[in-house]
Amino acid sequence: MPLYGGIEAGGTKFVCAIGSSPDDIRATIRFPTTHPAESLRKACDFFRHYMREQHVTLDGIGIGSFGPLDLNPNSSDYGKITSTPKQGWAFTDVRGAVEAGTEVRTAIDTDVNAAALGEGLWGAAQGLTDFVYLTIGTGIGGGLIIDGKPYHGLVHPEMGHIALPHDLQRDPFPGNCPYHQDCFEGLASGPALEARWGQPAKTLPEAHPAWELEAHYIALGLQNIICVGSPQRIILGGGVMEQHQLFALIRQKVQTYLDEYIHTQSILTGIDDYIVPPGLGGKAGVLGSIALAMLKFGYQAAA
Repeated sequence: MPLYGGIEAGGTKFVCAIGSSPDDIRATIRFPTTHPAESLRKACDFFRHYMREQHVTLDGIGIGSFGPLDLNPNSSDYGKITSTPKQGWAFTDVRGAVEAGTEVRTAIDTDVNAAALGEGLWGAAQGLTDFVYLTIGTGIGGGLIIDGKPYHGLVHPEMGHIALPHDLQRDPFPGNCPYHQDCFEGLASGPALEARWGQPAKTLPEAHPAWELEAHYIALGLQNIICVGSPQRIILGGGVMEQHQLFALIRQKVQTYLDEYIHTQSILTGIDDYIVPPGLGGKAGVLGSIALAMLKFGYQAAA
């Protein structure tokens, strides 16, 4: 059985794993994201130690990384994080460091594209060709799968930075995105919730007015994504979506805001199966990174 490595390189934590499927994970490690050299060294040490101790070679390593990323293989900055606000990480060569540090061929994509691939292979998007995985947590990002493949385009989609209607009388919070202030991420990410309400989102009670406003912004974001990307399903992950009462609020508001313009039963009557949580739960990121390596370096050929 070929073995693959996966790295969920998040702005808050790294999660690394080795395996071939959700039911075949041989080793895992997680640690806080610190400086690039330290974080990438810990990841490489994990893979090198496993290969040495088990006398195996990995068939590939997939990296699902926070970004923005340069994903153009012809670019001199391919595999690098680019204009990130995370201190010290701008223009870090993530792919190159992992490939050099492990001597294993390495694929890289956005963290949300990787999670989307995992959901397509093993999770809530099995059998679908066109869908979106949206994470709402420390930041907001979206992975768009078209015809079974991650969409990149000019760079890659930045769904968290779309502009949303912002009624300053209803919500005087100015937003906290360092680039756009009151974009989707600036209004609805976990740090935005904490800044607006003065306490971490996870401590807010279920009946708190924060969740009605949060569902409003997420539904506005999904309205835009549905009209532009026309996905067959939307998967909502991330720490904020662990507030499961949000799903019913978001579904109802999406139906209201679309007002039957998108005339399909998936939205009109089947919205509970259209906007869904990840089938892989909190493991979507690291399992998706393994899926990225499998799809790049052997799974398709083997199939």
